[in-house]
Amino acid sequence: MILSDKKILEEIKLGNIVIEPFNIENLGSNSYDVHLGKWLGVYENEILDAKIHNKINLIEIPAEGYILLPSKLYLGVTEEYTETRNYVPFLEGKSSVGRLGIDIHSTAGKGDAGFCNTWTLEISVKQPVKIYPKMPIGQIIYFAIDGEIGTPYNTKKSAKYNKRTQYPIESMMFKNFEGK
Repeated sequence: MILSDKKILEEIKLGNIVIEPFNIENLGSNSYDVHLGKWLGVYENEILDAKIHNKINLIEIPAEGYILLPSKLYLGVTEEYTETRNYVPFLEGKSSVGRLGIDIHSTAGKGDAGFCNTWTLEISVKQPVKIYPKMPIGQIIYFAIDGEIGTPYNTKKSAKYNKRTQYPIESMMFKNFEGK
């Protein structure tokens, strides 16, 4: 079951959903629109290795925009910080963004109950596209969970993306290999 606009507002009032900053104009019938933050990350190395920490260089998106190229993977970040308890948040691209040939995630569209952070976006483009900070980039849809949650994401010892940030976060896959 997907939450309606009225149910999202009710859950915000109860503290089960947090969106900062929140603007009622971004609330759709059954989703909330999120915006591109001002930072992009680009990996330092052309060849990435899942067993090592692949570092990124941060780029501040200027007000006049930044051109994304098809040959690169960009890590973006939402302007909005979110917290979700008792629901599973899904982040999807807006249709207007998709029609520009921009994909905002390749595999990481689902959050976990207990996720508390900004969303790192895995941005790729089909042709060069100019983007801007604060442009609408995606929408969060909230799904109800059947049953009690045993371990919310923000309490998991193995959670790799719990530290609150305004920057995109590079892959922490290498942590899965530590000590093995």
